[in-house]
Amino acid sequence: MNYIPQYMEIPVLIIFGALFGYFLEASGLGSPKKLNAQFVLKDWSVFKVMFTAIVVAAAGLLILGSEMLWLIDSSTFNIPTTFFWAMLIGGALLGIGLNVGGYCPGTSVVGFFSGRIDALFFIIGIIIGVLLFAILFEYIEPLYLAAQGPESQTLSELIDLPAWTIVIILFILAVAGFILGNRFEKKSNGVISSDDLEKE
Repeated sequence: MNYIPQYMEIPVLIIFGALFGYFLEASGLGSPKKLNAQFVLKDWSVFKVMFTAIVVAAAGLLILGSEMLWLIDSSTFNIPTTFFWAMLIGGALLGIGLNVGGYCPGTSVVGFFSGRIDALFFIIGIIIGVLLFAILFEYIEPLYLAAQGPESQTLSELIDLPAWTIVIILFILAVAGFILGNRFEKKSNGVISSDDLEKE
């Protein structure tokens, strides 16, 4: 069931997109310093922000879609099919791009609207990459479609565990990651403060 009227979808997307961008910038993730510091394990802000979002979203979907509340119909979710080789190679290339450029697609947009010119070049690189992928797709299609998993398979179905168990595991991983991250940050004194970002 679609709980948002069709005429409201675009305004809702714009509002939540703007809020997402605002909180990315407010947490300092619009700066490439933060992402690069995460890769060298000095500043764990990226992990903390993104893993918190994952846990909150997973728990929220589980609770709101439960039989007791039934505010969300999970059957309407668009769950993409897994293509293992394509995702493995694409994830590796994305990781390299994040490390070299200091941005992900979302933070590059935030960085650009915050006045960072290097973010603009990163966005241009994304556009060029998308165009090259579209042009060359017929040649790489066999690799792209190789090792296809079951259609619309969830993580719960993949590892044969209840959804609530997955959420608990995610929560435990988040707590462990926070503890580990805090230790690395304290040891390296690598946390980038808002004052450091304002000097850019």
